Amino acid sequence: MCMLKEFKEFALKGNVMDLAIGVIIGGAFGKIVTSLVNDVLMPLISMLTGGINFSDLKIVLKAGDEAKKIQEVAFKYGAFIQNIIDFLIIAFCIFMMVKALNKLTRKKEEIVEEAPKGPTQEEILTDIKNILAEIKEK
Repeated sequence: MCMLKEFKEFALKGNVMDLAIGVIIGGAFGKIVTSLVNDVLMPLISMLTGGINFSDLKIVLKAGDEAKKIQEVAFKYGAFIQNIIDFLIIAFCIFMMVKALNKLTRKKEEIVEEAPKGPTQEEILTDIKNILAEIKEK
């Protein structure tokens, strides 16, 4: 029973829920970026490079044979290039989001004005001393 209670406290903490939400949103964001790379950027890059389809780029180490049901063995470096482009775009987007959040945070800090400062302790003591001196003179 105690372990169940501890797990419930752990699972319902704000940090765990925030992390879960971040993972879900990150997964969806990853799909969007992958689509951007595969469906928008790579065709443009392919057009600029003379029609090269990066996902088809590979170095065949051993040819396959369909009749013998032997699969081809190859280094698929084109897919690797696409994954690198995916990573760079995701990293850039995250960088821009963090930069925007930092900018917003700084603006909020700038908006919060400091309360007007009151007199220092020495000034208050001097005022009390002057008031007491006036009372003593009367």
